Amino acid sequence: MELLPKQLIMVIVENNKIEELIELVKKELYTGHIGDGKIFISPISNIIRVRTGETGKNALE
Repeated sequence: MELLPKQLIMVIVENNKIEELIELVKKELYTGHIGDGKIFISPISNIIRVRTGETGKNALE
């Protein structure tokens, strides 16, 4: 068996944009062949910027 190379791309997006992003990713990555990939969806409970201690959305700006 020959293994295919893997890539991990992590995206954090607001809840109201999840479905739109999923559809875009599925459309762009689809080839119909083995190895098209998987989409994992997980909640993010908090974000912390280590340098400043900012949390939540403020840590992203």
